[in-house]
Amino acid sequence: MISFNILSKLVMFPLYYTFHCNIFFGWLHKKYFKSFKYKNFIFNIKDFEIPLSNRSSFIFNTYELNDRIILERNLSKKHKCIVIGGGIGFVPSIVNTITKNKVIIFEINEKIIKNLKFNLSLNNIRFKVFNYNLLLNNKDKKKYYYSSENFLATSMYRKTKRKVKLKNLHYKKVPNINKFNALIVDGEGIEKHYIENISVLKNIKHIFFEFHNDIFSEKEKFKIFNELNNKGFYFKDSFINSYYFAKSTSLK
Repeated sequence: MISFNILSKLVMFPLYYTFHCNIFFGWLHKKYFKSFKYKNFIFNIKDFEIPLSNRSSFIFNTYELNDRIILERNLSKKHKCIVIGGGIGFVPSIVNTITKNKVIIFEINEKIIKNLKFNLSLNNIRFKVFNYNLLLNNKDKKKYYYSSENFLATSMYRKTKRKVKLKNLHYKKVPNINKFNALIVDGEGIEKHYIENISVLKNIKHIFFEFHNDIFSEKEKFKIFNELNNKGFYFKDSFINSYYFAKSTSLK
């Protein structure tokens, strides 16, 4: 889900509410379409909880625009990716198609697992889905996450009336996790956990993540980005609120 800082809001909001978050266009999409198409991909969305306003992004191809741009500009066949947040299968499909490597996906929302797997299979994606929260540090372990009428807003950090028990999986219990060299974080606020603990995943040389300005302050953002630099990761690219950092060493 796209989130903006103050400066970006002034520039992007008119466009955002005209194309990406428009109730009228969302209504048109819900009435006449049951799927979302992008390039050669097709995603069945009829069983996902999506507000009308968010559906307009499927008409104008602005769905996950920030993540899509940053990934399409920087991924290659040398990347072996772990994806945090499966959603409708959009990001994992792009990742696998570009890299040609199997993707492992962690998705905490049990309600969408069946549909996520269906969409990935529909697009001939090589994948393994874990219905767990990938945990890098037991001190940060949480017991619940929160869902809403918008599955895109599922988060451990945005509280709603829908409190759901969370299943955690420690990284040491994930088979062959050390064979992956890139981490893609598309979770609502969980980016902080992975950045602060990225060193335990010793093979990870690349991290792509969406930063949520509505959850973290500018002060926290500075601290988190500084944490990456201290761990040897340097800024490579960004688009809106999605970022790519990599270690200075070449891909292995």
